[in-house]
Amino acid sequence: MRPNRPDQPTARQNRHARSDHQVHIYDEGDIAALLEDKSNPLVLILDCVQDPHNLGACLRTADAAGVCMVIMPKDKTAPITETVVRVACGGAENIPLVRVTNLVRTMDKLKELGIWLVGTADEATKSLYDLDLKGGIGIVMGAEGPGMRRLTGEHCDFLVKIPMAGKVECLNVSVATGVCLFECVRQRQPKK
Repeated sequence: MRPNRPDQPTARQNRHARSDHQVHIYDEGDIAALLEDKSNPLVLILDCVQDPHNLGACLRTADAAGVCMVIMPKDKTAPITETVVRVACGGAENIPLVRVTNLVRTMDKLKELGIWLVGTADEATKSLYDLDLKGGIGIVMGAEGPGMRRLTGEHCDFLVKIPMAGKVECLNVSVATGVCLFECVRQRQPKK
């Protein structure tokens, strides 16, 4: 696994992002190597997030939360454009982005590597705040509107919801991503 060097663009380098940004795109074959030296990895899986502003905001939040990689399908996901890079404010360049052909197969591979997969779904009965999010965790976020695809949800180890106190039914995917990732961060903080 080698990130792209500025003087040697490869087929993996995103052709949509501006040339002065070094966005490193990996494929599913790189996942084990990206996790190799991580003792309690936090992974973000985005299932078909299509709005470039939401994708950029998710990448920015992922970087702030210390996520070790963001995984997303090659199809039905916003490309990494200049807009995504700008909204991410450095997140797109700082985190390995893994584009995969088959998200379910990739999720199974993550499980083999010791990652527990926590999916978010409005219909879930368990609260995000009741789950132990320490250790190797993959947070799975669905697309704007429909949420996670059925097979994606079926391959999660746990389905959770974010408790809502108001009248709106759900949060924007980028906001929900922030809530979920920073609950992981909170739980991983050393006790004083």
